[in-house]
Amino acid sequence: MLRRSALAIAIFVLAALAAAPLAAAKPVSRDFVGITAEDVFAGDAAYRGSNLQAQSALGIGLIRQTFDWSRIEVAPGQYDLAYYDEFVASAAAHGITVLPILFRTPDFHLGRRHARYSCAPASNASLAAFAQTLVARYGRNGTLWAERPAVPKRPIASWQVWNEPNLAQYWCGKPNAKAYVKMLKTVGKAIKRADRRAEVVTAGLPPSLMKSAVPLLRYVDQMYKAGAAKHFDSLAINSYAKDHKELSRLLTSVRKQMNKRRDRRGKIWITELGWGDAGPKHRFNVGPGGQAKRISKSLAVIRKKRGKLGLRGVVYFSWRDGAPYAPNFEDQWGLHTGLLDITGAPKKGFHAFGQRVRSLRP
Repeated sequence: MLRRSALAIAIFVLAALAAAPLAAAKPVSRDFVGITAEDVFAGDAAYRGSNLQAQSALGIGLIRQTFDWSRIEVAPGQYDLAYYDEFVASAAAHGITVLPILFRTPDFHLGRRHARYSCAPASNASLAAFAQTLVARYGRNGTLWAERPAVPKRPIASWQVWNEPNLAQYWCGKPNAKAYVKMLKTVGKAIKRADRRAEVVTAGLPPSLMKSAVPLLRYVDQMYKAGAAKHFDSLAINSYAKDHKELSRLLTSVRKQMNKRRDRRGKIWITELGWGDAGPKHRFNVGPGGQAKRISKSLAVIRKKRGKLGLRGVVYFSWRDGAPYAPNFEDQWGLHTGLLDITGAPKKGFHAFGQRVRSLRP
């Protein structure tokens, strides 16, 4: 079933590429266009390989994936990277680079625990040690590449530190930009010591409307006031927006704020962007045609303004629709953002994505 689905994907990929016109614009780097694909990470070798092949054919050069610290560091100072080795090697074999999210603290590194929220470690040094372990394994001089000479070397050179810390659920119930910058400083310096050319990427910051969240622009301003500019290369925005116009306004406002803080060289990386086509009513659930239209127009805006706004790249969320999460199995709009539906069949949004990616990478 999965293999037949993968074959269908490949056929649709070729059709999408054939239909897309060539563009005269300067092409972007291979890793400019990325995807989130939890199904690919969790799938078996055959499923993973066929879907990575389809993604590569579509023009995707990067896959963004949480490197779950709580599952990798199984005991203090003991790391189990076997599963991630296979994932990184498989992505590299298909010409795709990985953007890791360093996230989720093991219980033994927590200063305090909370039943509902993810919390930062008691000491940022423990997260820094985890980061250095990953750089040593997957970075430019990583041992993985030495151990597997048959695998094309696509070292990880960009590292995203944490996830959405301006949301209460990812900062122990009370977001604190100053505390996050301390984490970014400690972990970023550790990454640079292991690889001086590495790119340090902030956590993806969403423009959330939740009462418990710190508004995006306020949080970014607080980060700069805390000295963040010295400790990252790219500012990541999980820039969900109702349409391409709102996306353009959001990115422009972030760019203006960065320039105001004398960070004109700093890049903006859109590390999440997507729309649902089904599921519960939500401002980001826009139906099949609406999803395709927003993908097409938003990627057109990104193509047009990437130089002016200093855009590092864009990661679409996500590759394939997901099933409701256990134990409550409650449906959410975010489970319907895939370019593929839950059966693996391409949606209208898949074709729109393929055509626009082709225009980015002639």
